[in-house]
Amino acid sequence: MATDVRPRDPSMRSPLVPLATLIGRELRSGKSEKPEIKYGNAAFAKRGEDYFLVRPDCIRVPGDASSSFSVFAVFDGHNGVSAAVFAKEHLLEHVMSAIPQGVGREEWLEALPRALVAGFVKTDIDFQRRGETSGTTATLVVVDRWTVTVASVGDSRCILDAKDGVVSLLTVDHRLEENVEERERVTASGGEVGRLNLFGGKEVGPLRCWPGGLCLSRSIGDTDVGEFIVPIPHVKQVKLSSAGGRLIIASDGIWDALSSELAAEACRGLPAELSAKLVVKEALRTCGLKDDTTCLVVDIIPSDHTLIPPSPRKQQNKFRTVLFRKKSQNSSSKPSKLSSVGVVEELFEEGSAMLEERLGRKFPSKEKSGPLRCAICQMDQAPDDDLLVYSSNIFSAASKPREVPYLCVGCRRKKDAMEGKLPREPAMSR
Repeated sequence: MATDVRPRDPSMRSPLVPLATLIGRELRSGKSEKPEIKYGNAAFAKRGEDYFLVRPDCIRVPGDASSSFSVFAVFDGHNGVSAAVFAKEHLLEHVMSAIPQGVGREEWLEALPRALVAGFVKTDIDFQRRGETSGTTATLVVVDRWTVTVASVGDSRCILDAKDGVVSLLTVDHRLEENVEERERVTASGGEVGRLNLFGGKEVGPLRCWPGGLCLSRSIGDTDVGEFIVPIPHVKQVKLSSAGGRLIIASDGIWDALSSELAAEACRGLPAELSAKLVVKEALRTCGLKDDTTCLVVDIIPSDHTLIPPSPRKQQNKFRTVLFRKKSQNSSSKPSKLSSVGVVEELFEEGSAMLEERLGRKFPSKEKSGPLRCAICQMDQAPDDDLLVYSSNIFSAASKPREVPYLCVGCRRKKDAMEGKLPREPAMSR
């Protein structure tokens, strides 16, 4: 894979800017007008397992056009198309069902990272109940005015090309070959990581997880591989300046051929529809058709502009990224760190694979006197029908306050399986 991800010392990062502060700046500066969203897509199939989703005119509040937002996604299936098709049809619905009704824009944006986690996990649970063994990557991008929220499992990537020419990676690749922390997590949860053994004991190819032989550590589906291949996404939320920017969302057929910077440079200054075609063309010119190649280009631009103009090439420090990192507590409720990426302000980033950590202590629930709602599947149950789950302990419903995330029996079992707390099936030979 053409890589251009360079480590950055986490200690050098500045504090996050609270979302309310940024929205307040918009209102005071008079720059709260909605940008124009222009997009284009292109694809070239080898196996026919890539799918994409384009929803430019979603409405958060029915009947209120000012509450519109846009959604773009890429799904790179493997071992068949079933998981990719299922995720395309149901993932957004499951994410939206995890967001409280009637909240304002600030609350909606703050709840979105947590809802993305719940939606990804619910989609995985529902697909695995079908008994199919297909799997898929998923990179889902939500654009609400100048705020961009990206959730991803697998190795489909989303990059941001800001107006000043800085190219930023908004996702983390969950490839076992390249991600040491994911390898450690998989082995700690009961999986085995190694290369394919040929006759005579020779090891070949990339690192894979066994049983199953999957090269990825996170995906949706893959029932036959093991629950340590988790659907919990890396989530990053940023706010662009009013100058806007360009997103390139693509499957690994693109990124195995082109670095993030080369993909951005291949189409900078051109309309989104043409740009998507040029990125695919450049990937095919570089490496040939070795895999499905799918690309979405999304321009977020001021309403009085039509193109993201080309920027002068910078000699160094043009590509910036934040490596995968774990946090000891969920950061969505109290943003406390800031990272500026060019003219972009970072609002939120979390990549932990620990489900309870990602759901947080203040996951919305029903009123205290009413039924409890599972933080994943959104099903209501009477308080005495099940148990509240927090950290590694199980408590009776009456012994914990309602803000503790509640998981029903099925979703709690899923959580335990992902953490390696359930008995393993015998491993397949490799």
